[in-house]
Amino acid sequence: MAAAEIAGADRDHRGPGMTARVRFLDLAAAYDELRAETDAAVARVLDSGRYLLGPELEAFEAEFAAYCETDHCIGVNSGMDALRLALCALGVGPGDEVIVPSHTFIASWLAVSATGATPVPVEPHEHHPTLDPLLVEKAITSRTRAILPVHLYGHPADMDALGELARRHGLHMVEDAAQAHGARYRGRRVGSGPSSVAAFSFYPGKNLGAFGDGGAVVTADAELAERLRMLRNYGSRQKYVHELRGANSRLDEIQAAVLRVRLACLDEWNARRSALADAYLSGLRDVPGLTLPVIAAGTEPVWHLFTVRTARRDELREHLASCGIETLTHYPVPVHLSPAYAQQGPPEGTLPLAERFAREVLSLPIGPHLDPAQALEVVAAVRDWASRSG
Repeated sequence: MAAAEIAGADRDHRGPGMTARVRFLDLAAAYDELRAETDAAVARVLDSGRYLLGPELEAFEAEFAAYCETDHCIGVNSGMDALRLALCALGVGPGDEVIVPSHTFIASWLAVSATGATPVPVEPHEHHPTLDPLLVEKAITSRTRAILPVHLYGHPADMDALGELARRHGLHMVEDAAQAHGARYRGRRVGSGPSSVAAFSFYPGKNLGAFGDGGAVVTADAELAERLRMLRNYGSRQKYVHELRGANSRLDEIQAAVLRVRLACLDEWNARRSALADAYLSGLRDVPGLTLPVIAAGTEPVWHLFTVRTARRDELREHLASCGIETLTHYPVPVHLSPAYAQQGPPEGTLPLAERFAREVLSLPIGPHLDPAQALEVVAAVRDWASRSG
């Protein structure tokens, strides 16, 4: 979720002069729940005088790698840089192609473009927001170097099928797990399966969020992990000795300390999200004209977003706004039709599912600090909209 989305939610998705009864996401409440532990962690860093590549980062990396059920974690400065550096560490570059979802946040594409490679969009399942492996196989060419599945909205992609494709064609797998901290696929945490590497974002609105930008790469490959550590630090493992053309992309000590505090609560906070999702799924299952999220077999989503679809999306959004309920649209402009990819992206009509999702998706309020009673308010408001428009 972009900063402008959170900041603009009040302005864009509730009526003029109205005070929201139901916030889309309450970041202040997250801080308030862990205020004492967070303040102590930040003070510990400030008192230490060590602000980069210090003991807090080292501890967080060990703890998050263990949480993800893998061996190595490399903290970097953003989720997009986690993707970019992962691709670079795998040798992806100019002349290569990387398969990406057609429906995703633009960062998934931008990370590929930043390496000089070409993003090749593939459509999702019609009833699930992740890559369709059958379509992925058709998109593989002699120039394809990697598959980049996105665990969109916190729903794991079909990693067995995609992993088998990657092995059969000799391709790398880079998981975009920016929205899926703690999600499981067939009992395994995302980032611990058949992939070469997985990238996470710690943007404040994520399930595991910092107090600013941050990201991480996880992998079981020790050699790849060492290369990533150099790439994030000017291509160096020894000061003033630069082995690679790296970057300045380091997760700082304050953010690492904050993330350590929040990591201890992540499973509990994800459980709260799941309970809210259950309330939505139960309360909205028979609403005509509304398509609810589908939980794919073998997956345990973490509900970063609860996104519904309707052909009358704007009507529903305005109705909820009039009720003081904040919503967001993810993502209203398909990446291939954005100005950033106007010269490269496929023409309009080429990716019909991505375009339909952009017209129809609406994300309802969800988060670990949404009161269950407020979720029932959302259900009642959606049902009221359906009865009025039926």
